[in-house]
Amino acid sequence: MASVLKKETAFENMPSTKAKTLRINLNPDIYGTFSEIGAGQETARHFFRAGGASGTIAKAMSAYDKDFSDAIYGIEDDGRYVTQPRLKKMLAHEMNLMKDRISRKSHPDRLFFSYANTVATIDFAKKFKGHGWVGIKFQLDPNQKELDEIILHVRFKQNEARLQQETLGVLGVNLIYGAFYKYDKPKKILKYLYDHIEKDILEIDMINFSGPNFKNIDNRLMSLELIKNDMTDAVMFGPDGNNLLPAAVLYKKNILALRGSFRPVTKVNMDMFEKSFDIFRKEATVDPENTIVIFEITLSNLKASGEIDEQDFMDRAELLCSLGHTVLISKFQEYYRLVEYFNNYTKAKIGLTMGVNNLVDIFDEKYYRHLSGGILEAFGKLFFKDLKVYLYPMKDQETGQILTSNSVKVHPRMKELYKFFKYNGKLMDIIDYDPEVLDIFSRKVFEMIANNTSGWEEELPKGIAELIKQKDLFQNNATALKA
Repeated sequence: MASVLKKETAFENMPSTKAKTLRINLNPDIYGTFSEIGAGQETARHFFRAGGASGTIAKAMSAYDKDFSDAIYGIEDDGRYVTQPRLKKMLAHEMNLMKDRISRKSHPDRLFFSYANTVATIDFAKKFKGHGWVGIKFQLDPNQKELDEIILHVRFKQNEARLQQETLGVLGVNLIYGAFYKYDKPKKILKYLYDHIEKDILEIDMINFSGPNFKNIDNRLMSLELIKNDMTDAVMFGPDGNNLLPAAVLYKKNILALRGSFRPVTKVNMDMFEKSFDIFRKEATVDPENTIVIFEITLSNLKASGEIDEQDFMDRAELLCSLGHTVLISKFQEYYRLVEYFNNYTKAKIGLTMGVNNLVDIFDEKYYRHLSGGILEAFGKLFFKDLKVYLYPMKDQETGQILTSNSVKVHPRMKELYKFFKYNGKLMDIIDYDPEVLDIFSRKVFEMIANNTSGWEEELPKGIAELIKQKDLFQNNATALKA
């Protein structure tokens, strides 16, 4: 592979935005196009102002008008322009034009790139802060046929369109610079995206890497990095391992969420899912065709000995994805924060499936001492509008008693509050559960796997035990056993 670093001297850590653009401009091989729709007109400006842009910028275009944009990139069926499909069209279209118009014979060493963004900044009423899609398609070798690509989604938090535009311009420079000079360190690319940008003014809630130079990158791990680096509060990925934009998946959907460690996913998890989903989709206000089931893991559930164990996380993800499920990783330790998050994207019905032990924790005041309104404030957010809890029973391992909403014990001060929500239909017992799985506990199964103890296979859904053995999952978790 031709080195992108040839003919250059080393730059100091975190160079200025101008230094980054100048380094790219002075590289005789890097050459590409800028296409920016909507509010994003700032990235190309940085390259023009740095000097030496004539050898870098093949074309800079602002297809601001919708009709003109449609004439170039085609008409969108849904009429939306700030979308991932629109961004991909822009990247592909401009890259193809460059390949067609620039002679390889005359420029055998040129490394082509296509940078694009499609963005909507804050509206006039300041109710909608704005968001956008940003991406780059590029090559690191002039003979590279299959191109590399980085695509990300951003949410703005500033209250002025001008400031958002300036932030987007710096982000674009950071992305282009990272693509060419940090491509072998994708985790660092994420961090460098915030060079000269404060995290409280910009949220990155999705990123996907693809192409030959990223073939060993698991985008689920990149999702985890977004959480670890405080770039966003929650990320989502699908069964195929690619990151998903939560807003797009959850928008106006009925949502049923199951929280757990899923270490590993067991038959009891699947029974909770199947039985609660059967009830949820039969609710009067629920359209089964407009419903999404989310398996959610909080960040605290991913920590072993105080640190996040990436391999342990990947083992859990591998199993959930193999079962065809969509997974949400969040920073929300409390349930009410998860519900608040969902309410940002939908006003439809929300259901939470949980065990009796989780319900008892919800009614523990110690989790809400940081709130000025205490547990009442939290419950006002938790049971906001059309939410219902589907309660899975728990078997007392000492007495054999089956604990349900009728026998659960909360603190005496919480009894009346508990009764209020129970008798107002906010809690529903799952009664057609499978009694054979009540003795299954993920932690016990995990310990058996890690200690190479036999007999755990029948505790798991079909095909999961085989996958664990085939890929040696949970085999390197001695430290996790202490968690």
